[in-house]
Amino acid sequence: MQNNNIYFAPQSTLYMNFYKNYFILAILLFITEILIALYLHDNFIRPYGGDFLVVILVYCMVKTCLNTPIIPTAIAVLLFAYVVEILQYFRIIAWLGLRHSRLACIILGTSFSWTDMLCYTLGIILVIIVEIGRTSKSLYLKT
Repeated sequence: MQNNNIYFAPQSTLYMNFYKNYFILAILLFITEILIALYLHDNFIRPYGGDFLVVILVYCMVKTCLNTPIIPTAIAVLLFAYVVEILQYFRIIAWLGLRHSRLACIILGTSFSWTDMLCYTLGIILVIIVEIGRTSKSLYLKT
């Protein structure tokens, strides 16, 4: 029996599997994020592109091993990004005593920004558009 609502429907059983395409995309996005962090010091891609891509990276990481519906997964990733950004507002790095850890500062960030929240939102909107377009096309081809 085919699931007609793959965008919202909760899975009757959540199961782990390995999805190669999401894994490859996650690796490529991770490498891109590293290259942006190490080599780009501009006023657009580094501050905005990295934040835009990071939610796509996290989404792909989740979808690499979990078969979950598109919309709930995208929303969960977006909420996770929002929580991390809000923790930056409360100076979580200082609370954890990680001010001198460059890796922790890069991963968790050090300053809150409404622009970052916008970039996360736009990244997830792109994920939803691409995923729904991709799955709609595959559903159309199967019928």
